[in-house]
Amino acid sequence: MKSEEFEEIIADLKKRKIPTEIKKVVSTMMDKKAEKVVVLKIKAISEVTDYLVICSGNSTRQNSAVCDEIQRMLKKQFKRRPFGVEGQREGEWILLDYIDFVVHIFSEETRQKYALEKLWMDAKRYDFYTG
Repeated sequence: MKSEEFEEIIADLKKRKIPTEIKKVVSTMMDKKAEKVVVLKIKAISEVTDYLVICSGNSTRQNSAVCDEIQRMLKKQFKRRPFGVEGQREGEWILLDYIDFVVHIFSEETRQKYALEKLWMDAKRYDFYTG
Protein backbone atom coordinates (compact mmCIF):
# COMPACT_ATOMS: atom_id res chain seq x y z
CA MET A 1 0.00 0.00 0.00
CA LYS A 2 1.26 3.44 -0.89
CA SER A 3 1.79 5.92 1.91
CA GLU A 4 -0.83 8.27 0.40
CA GLU A 5 -3.44 5.50 0.53
CA PHE A 6 -2.49 4.70 4.12
CA GLU A 7 -2.78 8.39 5.07
CA GLU A 8 -6.24 8.56 3.46
CA ILE A 9 -7.43 5.53 5.40
CA ILE A 10 -6.10 6.98 8.68
CA ALA A 11 -7.80 10.34 7.96
CA ASP A 12 -11.06 8.52 7.23
CA LEU A 13 -10.68 6.45 10.40
CA LYS A 14 -10.39 9.62 12.52
CA LYS A 15 -13.73 10.88 11.16
CA ARG A 16 -15.67 7.71 11.95
CA LYS A 17 -17.89 7.53 15.04
CA ILE A 18 -16.02 4.62 16.57
CA PRO A 19 -14.52 4.51 20.10
CA THR A 20 -10.89 5.65 20.28
CA GLU A 21 -9.64 2.26 21.47
CA ILE A 22 -11.11 0.59 18.40
CA LYS A 23 -9.63 3.24 16.11
CA LYS A 24 -6.24 2.46 17.65
CA VAL A 25 -6.78 -1.27 17.12
CA VAL A 26 -7.58 -0.65 13.44
CA SER A 27 -4.51 1.57 13.09
CA THR A 28 -2.34 -1.09 14.74
CA MET A 29 -3.70 -3.75 12.39
CA MET A 30 -2.85 -1.58 9.42
CA ASP A 31 0.63 -0.82 10.77
CA LYS A 32 1.23 -4.57 10.91
CA LYS A 33 0.02 -4.98 7.31
CA ALA A 34 -3.19 -6.82 8.17
CA GLU A 35 -5.69 -6.92 5.32
CA LYS A 36 -9.43 -6.44 4.90
CA VAL A 37 -9.91 -4.66 8.21
CA VAL A 38 -13.59 -4.40 9.16
CA VAL A 39 -15.37 -3.03 12.23
CA LEU A 40 -18.90 -4.26 12.91
CA LYS A 41 -21.06 -2.35 15.39
CA ILE A 42 -23.30 -5.07 16.82
CA LYS A 43 -24.41 -3.37 20.04
CA ALA A 44 -28.03 -3.03 18.88
CA ILE A 45 -28.30 -6.67 17.78
CA SER A 46 -26.16 -8.53 20.32
CA GLU A 47 -25.92 -8.79 24.07
CA VAL A 48 -22.43 -10.29 23.87
CA THR A 49 -20.35 -7.25 22.87
CA ASP A 50 -20.63 -3.85 21.19
CA TYR A 51 -18.10 -4.18 18.36
CA LEU A 52 -16.24 -6.82 16.38
CA VAL A 53 -12.91 -5.83 14.83
CA ILE A 54 -11.89 -8.27 12.11
CA CYS A 55 -8.80 -8.59 9.93
CA SER A 56 -6.86 -11.13 7.89
CA GLY A 57 -3.17 -11.91 7.88
CA ASN A 58 -1.00 -13.65 5.31
CA SER A 59 0.51 -16.15 7.76
CA THR A 60 0.09 -17.49 11.27
CA ARG A 61 3.29 -15.64 12.22
CA GLN A 62 1.83 -12.34 11.00
CA ASN A 63 -1.43 -13.05 12.83
CA SER A 64 0.49 -13.62 16.07
CA ALA A 65 2.46 -10.40 15.52
CA VAL A 66 -0.77 -8.43 14.99
CA CYS A 67 -2.20 -10.00 18.16
CA ASP A 68 0.89 -9.20 20.22
CA GLU A 69 1.02 -5.60 19.02
CA ILE A 70 -2.67 -4.98 19.73
CA GLN A 71 -2.27 -6.32 23.27
CA ARG A 72 0.88 -4.26 23.82
CA MET A 73 -0.73 -1.07 22.52
CA LEU A 74 -3.97 -1.44 24.51
CA LYS A 75 -2.06 -2.22 27.71
CA LYS A 76 0.29 0.74 27.26
CA GLN A 77 -2.17 3.37 26.04
CA PHE A 78 -5.39 2.32 27.78
CA LYS A 79 -4.28 0.03 30.64
CA ARG A 80 -6.49 -2.68 29.10
CA ARG A 81 -5.82 -6.40 29.10
CA PRO A 82 -7.98 -8.92 27.29
CA PHE A 83 -10.52 -10.85 29.33
CA GLY A 84 -9.66 -13.85 27.19
CA VAL A 85 -7.34 -14.87 24.36
CA GLU A 86 -8.03 -17.87 22.13
CA GLY A 87 -6.15 -19.42 19.22
CA GLN A 88 -2.87 -17.57 19.54
CA ARG A 89 -0.76 -20.73 19.47
CA GLU A 90 -2.34 -21.98 16.23
CA GLY A 91 -2.67 -18.54 14.64
CA GLU A 92 -5.43 -19.42 12.15
CA TRP A 93 -8.11 -17.58 14.14
CA ILE A 94 -7.02 -15.49 17.10
CA LEU A 95 -9.68 -13.95 19.33
CA LEU A 96 -9.02 -11.17 21.86
CA ASP A 97 -12.01 -10.47 24.13
CA TYR A 98 -12.03 -6.98 25.64
CA ILE A 99 -15.71 -7.33 26.73
CA ASP A 100 -17.02 -4.21 24.91
CA PHE A 101 -15.22 -5.24 21.73
CA VAL A 102 -13.80 -8.49 20.39
CA VAL A 103 -10.86 -8.67 17.98
CA HIS A 104 -10.74 -11.48 15.41
CA ILE A 105 -7.50 -12.07 13.50
CA PHE A 106 -7.93 -14.68 10.77
CA SER A 107 -6.03 -16.44 8.07
CA GLU A 108 -7.93 -15.67 4.85
CA GLU A 109 -9.02 -19.30 4.46
CA THR A 110 -10.41 -19.49 8.00
CA ARG A 111 -12.11 -16.11 7.64
CA GLN A 112 -13.90 -17.30 4.49
CA LYS A 113 -14.87 -20.57 6.16
CA TYR A 114 -16.55 -18.98 9.20
CA ALA A 115 -17.81 -15.82 7.44
CA LEU A 116 -18.47 -13.70 10.54
CA GLU A 117 -19.36 -10.70 8.40
CA LYS A 118 -22.22 -12.68 6.85
CA LEU A 119 -23.37 -13.85 10.27
CA TRP A 120 -23.62 -10.21 11.39
CA MET A 121 -25.04 -8.79 8.14
CA ASP A 122 -27.42 -6.48 10.02
CA ALA A 123 -24.57 -4.74 11.84
CA LYS A 124 -23.31 -1.25 11.03
CA ARG A 125 -20.17 -1.93 8.99
CA TYR A 126 -16.98 0.11 8.63
CA ASP A 127 -14.51 -1.14 6.01
CA PHE A 128 -10.82 -0.29 6.02
CA TYR A 129 -9.51 -2.31 3.09
CA THR A 130 -5.78 -2.71 3.00
CA GLY A 131 -3.69 -5.04 0.92
